[in-house]
Order: sequence, then C-alpha cells, then structure tokens
Amino acid sequence: MPPESALRDGQPAGYTLIETMRREADRTIPRRARHLDRMAHSAVALGFPFDRQGAEKVLGGIGGNETLRVRLDLSTNGRIGLTTAPFAGLPQGTIWRLAIGRTRLDAADPLRRHKTDSRAVYAEARGEFPADAIDEVVLLNGDGELAEGTITNLFVDFGDGVLATPPVEAGALPGVLRAELLDQGKAVEARLLPSDIGRARAVFVGNSLRGLIAARLESE
Repeated sequence: MPPESALRDGQPAGYTLIETMRREADRTIPRRARHLDRMAHSAVALGFPFDRQGAEKVLGGIGGNETLRVRLDLSTNGRIGLTTAPFAGLPQGTIWRLAIGRTRLDAADPLRRHKTDSRAVYAEARGEFPADAIDEVVLLNGDGELAEGTITNLFVDFGDGVLATPPVEAGALPGVLRAELLDQGKAVEARLLPSDIGRARAVFVGNSLRGLIAARLESE
C-alpha cells in the first residue's frame, strides 16, 4: 500500500502521474531533471512511492536514434511505466488556432497542481469544438480568468519583453516548460482575462514536448 496522503483523500482511485517528454535523436531529453523533479514532488504530495533512480534507468534504456515522444507513468503502487512513439515537430511558421471553452476548471481542486491521467475536464472542453477547426482549447476558472490549455500552458506577450502566464492559483498546471521560462526570467505570472488576449501583441501556448507555439484566438 502507498503511504497515506491527506491530499489524496476523497480523490478517485487508480489515476497515475504522467510526464510527457521529447527524446532527441542524440538520446538527450530536454528538461529531463525538471520532469523527474515534478514527478517526485507530486509523488510526495499524493503519497505515491517513487524510485527516481529506477525512473532514470528506464529513461536511459530507450534505444534507437530517432526523435521520440516519451511518456513516463507512475502508478499509486510505485510501478513505473514507459511508452514511446515517433515524434515530428511542427513545421516552421505554424500558428495554432485557439478557442475558449465553456467548460470551467476548478482552481481549488488540489489535483490541478499535478499532472495526472485524470483528464475528464480537458476531454469535455475539447469536445466542444470540431477537431479539424481548433488546435487547442483554453479553459477559464470559476472566476472567468484564463487558466491553461488542455495540453499546454498559455503565454501572452504584451510587448514588454516578458511573457505573462496564468498562476497556479488560477488553475494552471505547473508545466515544465513554464517553470523553465519563469526561472529564466522570460515569463512572469499574471492574472489574465479573455480580453487580455485581444490586446496582446502575440499569444503562445506551449509544453515541454513541443516548446512554444504561436497561436491566435479563433472564437470565444
């Protein structure tokens, strides 16, 4: 049995922690330590046993010389799983089409602070729009503030040289790319409303797998 966790009390059983990474052709994984740091932090908070050395060994055992999408899973019993698939980056100049969903995030839900496979709210938001019309759906929290995308964090450029991104308290997942940009001083946390997208010089969404992606709002 995993250690007891007050945070896990009342949460549905059976979910797993997940980290999605890009394994380059030279076998390096960008932000690898940050991914494992986040998994370790979530494991402690949720009461999951986590063998970090075991996870490192699993990642180090990935063979081949192609670029891969890598997903590391951690079950409640401490079992580490790995899946990989070929990965191709987006063509240069790609602009993702954004929509703001009607589905709202509960920013007070403690699981919002951890990346898990509990994704019903994101699936609901994606289901509001035809898959061929929208590339990413941005969710609001209960106060109507921008929180995050279904698979990305949101970044807004107001022209001052630093990207603004919603804080964790607004419902944003503490993304790995997001954390790196904050630590580098390239982004700052800011409470954002949908109207802020309209006055922005540029909008981006991003995650550690794909990096920053230019985006534009198609509908509200």
